[in-house]
Amino acid sequence: MKFKRTEIPDVIICEPNVFGDERGYFVETFRQDKLEEFLGYKINFCQDNESKSSYGVLRGLHYQLPPFSQTKLVRVLKGRVLDVAVDIRKGSKTFGKHVSVELTGENKKQVLVPRGFAHGFVVLSDEATFAYKVDNYYSPECDRGIAFNDASLNIDWKLEVEKMKLSPKDTKQPLFENATHFENIKSLYE
Repeated sequence: MKFKRTEIPDVIICEPNVFGDERGYFVETFRQDKLEEFLGYKINFCQDNESKSSYGVLRGLHYQLPPFSQTKLVRVLKGRVLDVAVDIRKGSKTFGKHVSVELTGENKKQVLVPRGFAHGFVVLSDEATFAYKVDNYYSPECDRGIAFNDASLNIDWKLEVEKMKLSPKDTKQPLFENATHFENIKSLYE
């Protein structure tokens, strides 16, 4: 497995080695020891989640506050999505910046989204199956979000707003400036 830092060094792209032939393929999708060696810190995933969505579904931008903040390791099993992570750590050099990565069932890339980031994705194929690991359990009391279309974030979702399908929850999220940000999480790379 190869690991690559993005423009925001705490967000990591994980690219597994795929071994294939005319019969199909084999891929090792997760190695905790290799990931921890690259990160330089321990990570303990405790829950796996999966969602299936149709074209235009946008989920996000979501995050959880402490003590239930989460690191996510996200991937697409089938289809194609644009995955977005927004830095919401006050004091970070990249506060308010984001990283976008196209994830597909074919490229098998994964993105590690650390604590202190809001996360979302939009489906760009007819449908997509999205899977992710988290290192903390879901807590409705700590669940928060940011408006996906906040102009200050300048996210290009690669899809016209008229074609997007959002949950009622995601149509009512606050703007970035009004959202709750993380106060005590710093980048390990600044």
